[in-house]
Amino acid sequence: MRLPPLPTIKDILAIYRLHAIKRLSQNFLMDRNLTRKIVRAAGPMKDGYVCEVGPGPGGITRAILEQNVKQLCVVEKDARFMPSLEMLSEASDGRMRIYQADILRFDLTNIFPLEAKQDWFSDPPNIHIIGNLPFNVSTPLIIKWLEQISRKTAAWSYGRTGMTLTFQKEVAERMVAPMLHQQRTRLSVMCQSLCWVRHVFTIPGKAFVPKPDVDVAVVTFEPLKQKRIDLPFTLVEKVVRHVFHHRQKRCFYGVSTLFPHEERKELTDRMLKISGTSPETKPFQLHNSEFNSLCHAYNEICQEREDVFSYDYRSRMAVLQEKQYRKIRREMMSQVYGQTDNEGQQLNEDETDQLELMELLQDEYKIN
Repeated sequence: MRLPPLPTIKDILAIYRLHAIKRLSQNFLMDRNLTRKIVRAAGPMKDGYVCEVGPGPGGITRAILEQNVKQLCVVEKDARFMPSLEMLSEASDGRMRIYQADILRFDLTNIFPLEAKQDWFSDPPNIHIIGNLPFNVSTPLIIKWLEQISRKTAAWSYGRTGMTLTFQKEVAERMVAPMLHQQRTRLSVMCQSLCWVRHVFTIPGKAFVPKPDVDVAVVTFEPLKQKRIDLPFTLVEKVVRHVFHHRQKRCFYGVSTLFPHEERKELTDRMLKISGTSPETKPFQLHNSEFNSLCHAYNEICQEREDVFSYDYRSRMAVLQEKQYRKIRREMMSQVYGQTDNEGQQLNEDETDQLELMELLQDEYKIN
């Protein structure tokens, strides 16, 4: 179905005196060829159902309606865009619904009809999520949606709903980064453990108004039939986040932050042994299958010790315990080494006795 003649996006901005707000990370895409290319990246959607996130003045919205979708829902936080979106809605012959809401708080559960639902292990439903995302919400939003994919809730209660979204090019490179790639991060593992992620193409920053400081990547997500790490999302996310906490150091350091000080070395060694992971490996060198082993090893320990999962090394209690632990460690070290000269080089005790005492202290206080 062709849309009736409408003002261009440039004219819309002038008519309604619209401008991008920097604190909302707004950038408008004016080129119709690029908006159509984004929509084509989502695949066939004739007679399908689409949710567009952050339509702004409606550039991508028009390209979606041109694909003869059965229903389009748009979610826009900024009230300034309501008049231009309502104009598109009137031209859509009843196919478009507008929700003024913050997408981070918006529930996608009931916006699609039950007739569109597909079994998770069959083909994906003819449902699509598309959006030129503001940079300031893109990462927290994709983490939220990945959790919903893991739980098969919201838009993913209808099946393996696909997404076509824009991100800063650097963020997109992290999402698709394979093992050994310097861009590999927590986001890489979380995305790849749940979806087939593809960096489809890059849009130069100069195509946007105003021009951002970075280029923009279009990324597609197709949920996997079987998760690569078949454990609760919160547990997987916690393990992956901690492992990458010391990204350029051995993974031993990141894993150790999962456990309280008094048992840190013992439980860290045990988790690495169960998973078969070398403590010398750096996080970006770990394969997705190795993260799977680490998560299952951590889950095994949590099953035995309910207090382990609730431990947070950043909590006030943990910080106070760490300070106390370091104080005790300093006192014990001073007992081992005694008084030193100004350069801290000359020890007062016999070296053999010192080493023996240090070994005893390491066993008692788990000093790394």
